[in-house]
Amino acid sequence: MNPQISRVDPPAKHGPPEAEQRIIIRGGKPLFGKVRCEGAKNAVLKMMAAALLVEGVTVLRNVPALTDVHMMASIIRHLGATVDIGEGEVRIDATNVNDFEAPYELVSQLRASFVVLGPLLARFHQAKVSLPGGCAIGERRIDLHERGLKQLGAEVGIDHGYVYASAKKLVGTRIYLERPSNGATENIMLAAVLAEGQTIIENAAQDPEISNLADFVNAIGGKISGAGTYQIVIDGVKQSDLHGAVVETIPDRCEAGTFMFAVMATGGDITIDGVNPHHLYSVISKITEMGAEVSIFAPDTIKVKAASRMRATDLTTVPYPGFPTDLQAPLMSVLAAAEGTSIITETIYENRFMQVGELRRMAADIVLTGNSAVIKGVPKLMGAEVKSSDLRAAASLIIAGLAADGVTEVTGLSHLDRGYDKLEDKLRGLGGDIWRR
Repeated sequence: MNPQISRVDPPAKHGPPEAEQRIIIRGGKPLFGKVRCEGAKNAVLKMMAAALLVEGVTVLRNVPALTDVHMMASIIRHLGATVDIGEGEVRIDATNVNDFEAPYELVSQLRASFVVLGPLLARFHQAKVSLPGGCAIGERRIDLHERGLKQLGAEVGIDHGYVYASAKKLVGTRIYLERPSNGATENIMLAAVLAEGQTIIENAAQDPEISNLADFVNAIGGKISGAGTYQIVIDGVKQSDLHGAVVETIPDRCEAGTFMFAVMATGGDITIDGVNPHHLYSVISKITEMGAEVSIFAPDTIKVKAASRMRATDLTTVPYPGFPTDLQAPLMSVLAAAEGTSIITETIYENRFMQVGELRRMAADIVLTGNSAVIKGVPKLMGAEVKSSDLRAAASLIIAGLAADGVTEVTGLSHLDRGYDKLEDKLRGLGGDIWRR
């Protein structure tokens, strides 16, 4: 139950300081072989926040070695928890949490950390959390968080860049979300764990990471049902009902999708282990439409074989189970050299086409019109020096570099390391001519 886990420093990067590091790619080599996915970043971070509910020890397994994991660890350590990070595991003891403020200098670097608001409010009846940061891909609205917590009985205010929440008692109620926001679903769900009575969240986010968070809460003694559907039911329990637990993290569907698109862009045939195919049906449907062959081997293996040239397609990003916004940028790199004209419509974040300018430097023919991108496939992308602006843009540029003629150099790697564990090493293991210096 409480394995011994040694303290591990943040992932080491070889070579010069991070500001000078770059990934260098000689493109044009098809990918072959087998690769394994890590645990889902977006599930781990939220479960780490939920561990603040427990006066005891929780252990998360299948945890990727990411800078975001270490940043979340820093935030909950600041609050008074003990966090030990080992090989693939995180051990959290939140017994002695004694601070209710998550400061700007920490939260501004990690959007997911805003989810500490719900568990702090539930356990201590007060919280002060800086407004969220993270990648500059668009506005992070918190109106649904605020409205939901108020419906549970909290007083919520925003002042000088901080959200203040307090409540003598939280009481369960029925809450309708105007849009299926992941963060609002998570914060309301975690606040309701210790609320009096039953809380029902209507139009809840249905992402697999929400289900993993609910599994975590149930493992520590909470009572949540319906996660993964539009309606989540939380029956409040007492603080004394909660206890430590060991919980497995689901596979990272975004990493799996990145490998799928990399083989489609370069040609070849790869097998991806450690993945849940049920989480990827919208992606699988789209890539088969583009001409790739996909074989599913239960329970956790997908094989993807590229066509000689992929076909163009249109897509719109929508909340799960639709096509994910996190994979829009990586797929754009495939479409940039696909046969025909594609249209991508982005409905989640208004600034999620930040990779477009850099892809144009690689000879991509992309025109932006409002929240849509029109992509005319070119015969071949060309290597260039490019800089990533956010996490998924970094993956997009690496995929483009793998497919391009000549050498591509990608900088801005701090974004990449937030969400991918040794991506360049894994791609090199598949035959890519890629390294970091």
